[in-house]
Amino acid sequence: MQVKAKSLVVMHKRRKENFIDEVRKKAESFLVSHSPAATATKFLLMFTAIGGISIVGATLPGLVKAIGFFANEAKKKNRYPKVKIKNSFEYLKKKQFIEIVKEKNGKIQVRLTNKGKKRLAEYSLDMLEIKKPEKWDGKWRVLMFDIPAHPKKYDYARDALRDKVKELGFYQIQKSVWVYPYECEDELLFIAEVFKVQQYIEILTVEKLLHENLVRKKFTFL
Repeated sequence: MQVKAKSLVVMHKRRKENFIDEVRKKAESFLVSHSPAATATKFLLMFTAIGGISIVGATLPGLVKAIGFFANEAKKKNRYPKVKIKNSFEYLKKKQFIEIVKEKNGKIQVRLTNKGKKRLAEYSLDMLEIKKPEKWDGKWRVLMFDIPAHPKKYDYARDALRDKVKELGFYQIQKSVWVYPYECEDELLFIAEVFKVQQYIEILTVEKLLHENLVRKKFTFL
């Protein structure tokens, strides 16, 4: 039992590390994109997520220095005017998504709070997509979930999970059973991690479905 418990801890730690790494990758991808969704607020949150921002010098108040730093970075990337950066930064600080910490050496650290990390995960979820290979391997990926009715927070998690897999193109074959033709385990685990329902989902890879002809009609691109 002790060995099994240790194994579960290691597995959970690995999944957590993979989740954090995936969020960081999405943040980096977001910073080089120029999509309409790339608002100044998201830009600041993503930039901070890359590893925390350290600003040298203590001649100005922390908030002023931080705004100046981000405004310069946005300018380098041909992004947002300083007024937008200022408004977005103040919004993030007011909502307690970021914090400004003054260190003993005079540096200013801008960091994500736990609340900010949660919001970042939600932004990353919005950008989630499943890569389609050139050729289908002939296998089906089946997602099953049985999320409790209580506490109330699970109602939101269940609806959000269902909406997200539907948005990604999954086909529902039963009440809480969805199918997709391409490899997507990492993406599903990422979604489950965001909504904290990892223990209530199961992911299968199968070579044959009983009603495969009907399912294939839903995926006309195969």
